[in-house]
Formats: sequence, structure tokens, C-alpha cells
Amino acid sequence: MAEEEPKKVETETPSQPPPPAPEPADAPPDVAEEKSVIPPPPTEEKRAESTELAVVEKVAESTEKKSTEGSVNRDAVLARVATEKRISLIKAWEESEKSKAENKAQKKLSSIAAWENSKKAALEAELKKIEEKLEKQKAEYVEKVKNKVALIHKEAEEKKAIVEAKRGEDLLKAEESAAKYRATGTTPKKIIGCF
Repeated sequence: MAEEEPKKVETETPSQPPPPAPEPADAPPDVAEEKSVIPPPPTEEKRAESTELAVVEKVAESTEKKSTEGSVNRDAVLARVATEKRISLIKAWEESEKSKAENKAQKKLSSIAAWENSKKAALEAELKKIEEKLEKQKAEYVEKVKNKVALIHKEAEEKKAIVEAKRGEDLLKAEESAAKYRATGTTPKKIIGCF
């Protein structure tokens, strides 16, 4: 196969060597290596030499071009790798910072929720304590009122009993006086009704 390439090169006689084709920056390394393997057309002196010498010189020239193009490609690839590495490091740092921010916010939110729950529990306990105190005061007040009602009822019963006793005495007195007036035949000085 190496012998066929030199024969093709000998048959072609270009008037000017073609300018090297610009390689795209995004070309994969395999494509760049394939382009660098194609040797430039030989000059007049090389045609005169034997085929074997042409092959040896071609290999030497292609190695030189390959090494210069390879170093350029290698530099481009290394620069691209460095850029990708830098971008991936930045992305990882960004993710780390976002994660830290999320964790920090989550921690603060949970501490706020715990604070809120403790304050609510304290207020509910205080409210329950106040309600218990009010219930106790209410029970004491109800007891006092019931005691007062009972005392008033007792006093009322006593007063009723006194009134009933006095009424009974007055009735007896009236009956005795009436019996006395009947026995004596005199009329009472005070007349209760108007006749």
C-alpha cells in the first residue's frame, strides 16, 4: 500500500502546491490525524529519486508534519480539556454552594418551626393554666353564691317562722280579748272596720 501512494504522487504534477486546509477546532482527534497523514505533493527533485527514497522521505516529512500538527492539535485538545475541566469544577462548585444554601435554609426553617412549636406549646399551656384558674375561680364563686342563696333562704325561713309565730300570737290574743269582751259584755274601744 505504501508503494501505491508514491506512484499516485508521481503521476500527478501540480503546478502549485495546494494551501493546507484549515482544520476546524471542533474536529475530533481521529479526523485531524487522518488529515495529517496525507503528505504534500513531491517536488521535481523527489521525482527523480527512486521510489524507495521517496517513501522514506515521505514518511519522514509526514512525521514532521504530523508532530507539528499533532502538537497543535494536542494543545487545542489540552486547552479544550482544561476548559471542560474548569467548567465541570465550576459546575460542581455551583452545585455544592446551592446544596449548602439549601441545607442552610432547611436547617433555619426547621429551627424556626421548632421555635414556633415551642412557643405555641408554651402559650397553650399558659392558656390551659388560665382556664383552670378561671374554672377554679368560677367554682369558688358559684359555691359562694350558692352559700349566700342558702343563707338568704335560711333567713327568709326564719323571718317567715317569726311572722307565723307572731300571727299565731296575735290570733290567740284576739281570741282571748274577744272571749273577755263576751264574758264581760263590753264592747272593744277600737273598732277595726267602719260601719
